[in-house]
Amino acid sequence: MAVSMSDVARHAGVSQRTVSNVVNNYVHVSPATRARVQASLDALGYRPNTAARRLRTGRTGTVTLAVPTFRERYFADLAEAVVSAARERSTTVLVETTGGRHETELELLRGGGEILTDGVIMSAVSLGRTDQRSTHPVVLIGDREPGSAIDHVAIKNREAAQAAVSHLLDTGCRRILLLGANHGPRRSYQLRRQGYQAALKKYGTEPDPELVVECDWTTAAAADAVTALLAERALPDGIFAMNDSAALGALRALVRAGIDVPGKVSVIGFDDIVEAGLSTPSLSTVAPLLDDIASMALDLLEEQLDEDHVPQHRMAGYELRVRESTGR
Repeated sequence: MAVSMSDVARHAGVSQRTVSNVVNNYVHVSPATRARVQASLDALGYRPNTAARRLRTGRTGTVTLAVPTFRERYFADLAEAVVSAARERSTTVLVETTGGRHETELELLRGGGEILTDGVIMSAVSLGRTDQRSTHPVVLIGDREPGSAIDHVAIKNREAAQAAVSHLLDTGCRRILLLGANHGPRRSYQLRRQGYQAALKKYGTEPDPELVVECDWTTAAAADAVTALLAERALPDGIFAMNDSAALGALRALVRAGIDVPGKVSVIGFDDIVEAGLSTPSLSTVAPLLDDIASMALDLLEEQLDEDHVPQHRMAGYELRVRESTGR
């Protein structure tokens, strides 16, 4: 038989209202009483009736996660982090893809379509600064133009890119190629290129336009771009790719050409997808802290239920993962 609040109240020697206050995390309970009630909850194995709670609050207990595509592994890793963080909050995540289409992202932003969840977490690629949400809770993940009035979570892309390129410079690289120019999410590309340029400037190295190579942020496109580069220009001694998929494409092209990595050319990517640690050689990369991103986004959705909520712009951390591709 399921344990009820009245069972817990008798066990702890308090009122059922006090048990309810502890279960719902209300603040007006003394630390001593909260500890006693929590001990009874644990001892009896009490589990809250989530269905009844949702009826009382008018909430569904679900959120929507919208990503452009799952063809890029980063978005699968992001989804896994959001689902895991939501599970700890007894929240279910419904996932859908937008294809990066502006009309689809705009519909989600404004709470239209078939949204039947408590809020939307969206990795948007086509929304502009003037696109605004309605009253439906929405949190955007990724870089936004300055002045945006929508809750969002990002990482310090410029700083992270600068750290990646500085690592290449620290290993002795001086002719560092930027791979994936003028592609990908526009704001992310801009910030990562700024970080690339800032690192070169700090080390007294002038950016060389010949070392800025355009291509899609995909393995195939990057491999083709690097193959063409090897036939046309002097070999760089380092490659900073805009994401790991492009970096893996660079590795493929270099290995096929018989060029030693990292002996002749060091390669570093961005995102720390699973394949980065499984490639040969394994790929050095920047790792956004996805668990932090997921938790921050879910926190912001909760906070939007407060009528006094002011849009927040929160920055999650990152780590530099040094592996074989830069291990000189």
